[in-house]
Amino acid sequence: MEYCYLGRTGMKVSRLCLGTGNFGSGKPSGGNWGCVDEKEAHRIMDAALDAGINFFDTANVYGEVGEGGYTGLAEEIIGRWFAKGGGRRERVVLGTKVEREMENDPYDGPNKPRNLSLYKIRRHFEGSLRRLQTDHIELYQMHHVDRRTPWEEQWEAFEGLVRSGKVDYIGSSNFAAWDIMKAQEAARNRHFMGLVNEQHRYNLLCRTAELELLPAATDQGIGITLWSPLVRGLLGVNMFQLDKNPQSVEVMNVIEKYRSQLMAFSELCRDIGEEEANVALAWEIHNPAVTAPVIGPGSLRDLEHMLRAVEIKLDESTLKRLDEIFPGPGGDAPEAYSGWTELMKK
Repeated sequence: MEYCYLGRTGMKVSRLCLGTGNFGSGKPSGGNWGCVDEKEAHRIMDAALDAGINFFDTANVYGEVGEGGYTGLAEEIIGRWFAKGGGRRERVVLGTKVEREMENDPYDGPNKPRNLSLYKIRRHFEGSLRRLQTDHIELYQMHHVDRRTPWEEQWEAFEGLVRSGKVDYIGSSNFAAWDIMKAQEAARNRHFMGLVNEQHRYNLLCRTAELELLPAATDQGIGITLWSPLVRGLLGVNMFQLDKNPQSVEVMNVIEKYRSQLMAFSELCRDIGEEEANVALAWEIHNPAVTAPVIGPGSLRDLEHMLRAVEIKLDESTLKRLDEIFPGPGGDAPEAYSGWTELMKK
């Protein structure tokens, strides 16, 4: 396993982050991701630790969806794994999230809907601690931006958790570049560290983050972890073996949409002798702005295959072919003056 610093912090994390969004009792498709039972989840986490993965990602809404919202099942599964002892908790850099509504929330009513009020953050944080059977969280992340609650209130809540020793670092998820800059400016005014990580969507099929998000995060010393780095397995499909691995109607519809690109991608992977999923992950890790893709293995076998990704070093010719198959947005966002310059080049 390889390691790097999480953004500008002095803490090192593995270049693969174990995602737990599929731990639970749900279905493998749709919004309810939890489809790995507890026994297999514990086996996956043990194997991840043995392989050197020290970075785990979860959220209070992962695992299953009840009639009244999310129940926190994935956190409970992790908590029961921690309770086995053997240094499990001490060896894990754990990240969880807050923002969405929870089922059977004791603080129900008008304050239940998703937001990042001080009121909600404090109460949902304590709920996560109980489910995770721990007294601290290394990385506490905002699941989505809340543009209604002022940053003064949000930082009052998160700063309090850090000062109390219950949280080490604060992160975000699904923020735009300008959201990150507003958050950091508000934190600086409070003489607080602010954000150290942003969890974002970035993969071969979705490269818009290259325009502003990745440059902004790099400028601010913020690490980047990637949710659904394989687009729910789409970038792991071997197009030459579709008949051997039957897919659902939903997945086949998406495959048809991107068939030409996926076929070219499988041809590339065949040429270099690597599996599709590992090439996609290696491409993400190659970007210096990226800290770690958040992988979501559905089995121990999936995890073992994904470990190969950190060993793959893509050469310039392979990177060029990937750019041709999956074109990016064209570099960084243009400067204010560049419109005329670009026009004159034509």
